[in-house]
Amino acid sequence: MFSILNYTVEHLYIVFIACVFSAIIGVMLGVIAYWVKYLDAIILTLADIIQTIPSLALLAMLMLIFGLGNTTLIAGLVLYSLLPIIRNTYTGIQSIAPHIKEAAIGMGMSRWQRLFKIELPLAFPMIFSGVKIATVTAIGISVIGVLIGAGGLGYPIYRGIQSHNPGLILSGAIPVVLLALLFDYIMTLLEKKITVIKK
Repeated sequence: MFSILNYTVEHLYIVFIACVFSAIIGVMLGVIAYWVKYLDAIILTLADIIQTIPSLALLAMLMLIFGLGNTTLIAGLVLYSLLPIIRNTYTGIQSIAPHIKEAAIGMGMSRWQRLFKIELPLAFPMIFSGVKIATVTAIGISVIGVLIGAGGLGYPIYRGIQSHNPGLILSGAIPVVLLALLFDYIMTLLEKKITVIKK
């Protein structure tokens, strides 16, 4: 039988994998929304719609594709994490002062050069803020994954509910709360340092 430490490690593993994929996909979609003007509303609206789907319903739909287990939970977390990353990437690049972009164009930089050398670095503090929101949210949402056969800290909570064992419920719930607070605190500190460096 797994200990709470094992469940915590598994929980963090699931969240980490989901956040890596959501960061990559979210930044790409944010850039596409910025580059292709008629797609920005479509991309942001779709991300908004995904956020309105109840988590259990979304996981149930994904379960038809991926089956039971961690893969379905990771896919659900990726979809739920996209909105803050897409929106912050799009807003961060769009808010860069026009004269900076014009200067880069004047230097003969291509679109890709401007993206990687100017726009993404300047927008990084805002992008990181979106990743922070996505990570903290994913830590909490992943608890429900136990209902579709996923691991993590949702398991002791679910078993505690089934057995009417408050101690078992708290043994899973307290680490989830502490992880969310810890990651929020650490990533907020990093966010402030990044912002200061960029200034």
